[in-house]
Amino acid sequence: MEYQDQSSKTPSGTNQEAIDRFKKLQQKEISVLDLFEGIISKNTAALSKGITLVESTQKKHNKKAQQLIEKCLPHANNSIRIGITGVPGVGKSTFIEALGNILIKKDKKVAVLAVDPSSTISKGSILGDKTRMESLVRSPNAFIRPSPSGNSLGGVAQKTRESIILCEAAGYDVIIIETVGVGQSETAVHGMVDFFLLLKLAGAGDELQGIKRGIIEMADAIVINKADGDNLKRAREAKNQFRKALHLYPLAESSWSPEVLMCSALKNDGIEEVWKLILQYIEVTAMNSYFEENRIRQNKFWLLQTIEEELKNSFYNHPKIKEALSEQIKAVQQHKITPFAAAKYLLRLINN
Repeated sequence: MEYQDQSSKTPSGTNQEAIDRFKKLQQKEISVLDLFEGIISKNTAALSKGITLVESTQKKHNKKAQQLIEKCLPHANNSIRIGITGVPGVGKSTFIEALGNILIKKDKKVAVLAVDPSSTISKGSILGDKTRMESLVRSPNAFIRPSPSGNSLGGVAQKTRESIILCEAAGYDVIIIETVGVGQSETAVHGMVDFFLLLKLAGAGDELQGIKRGIIEMADAIVINKADGDNLKRAREAKNQFRKALHLYPLAESSWSPEVLMCSALKNDGIEEVWKLILQYIEVTAMNSYFEENRIRQNKFWLLQTIEEELKNSFYNHPKIKEALSEQIKAVQQHKITPFAAAKYLLRLINN
């Protein structure tokens, strides 16, 4: 007699049948209205699916994503958007977790949009922020969404701006965007947040380098992290260096003078002071109208940025360009034509 594993049977059939039914439910297309109602009902599963739809590169999803964003817009623009950058190893994830936990204790809902670096070879992404923020991810009032940076501007996920809208519609009143901390990502994130925070590490030898890179000009605050133990003295020295450096810069359009603070995210020391500083900035910029003017300016920036991106995509995907581009590249390489003449030829080609 052949042995049958009774554990594989259920009253409704085999486990495989149940798995197949579950897969069909997962694959079922959810309507824009269902997603929207789920998001404004503060359903995190609906929010995750909505962001996945927004991030999708499939053309069939673009229209639905746009419809979802438009439905969410009236429920958005009601959060504080904080950008956090710093070189790898400065402790961004630990800092964000410490700040997030403090905000949750203050009855805030916190969304973290963490953009991880994608491999330029495999296009893969670590997406490890959920594992690094172990305590924050367990909170029902926190939402952590790592997204691969791909080839978008400066390592910032192309759809992060739209994801902010969905998170705000879902009731998150503090949105934290973490950059990869390299390249042009700081510029892109600065263009989508209200408060831009630069994390630094004392004694790492990058104090003056940071000044040269010009990131300080964008920062609303500089926070020296890991200011504890043997590193405390170096942290104080770095704080003084940055304070002196900030005096060399003219007053920002916001009329806000950037502050330099110290903290130890690991020991949860100094994080409360950082949040108080952010609130102070929001109060100052709300009173002088810079807060709202900045958001209007950011919307204009992303409008123009999107137009440029769409024009570029439509150009390279045009059948005539696909055929002629390789020929022109070869002609340039063989010194038969200049790069400028080849570019003009291709641009004329698409208009004929």
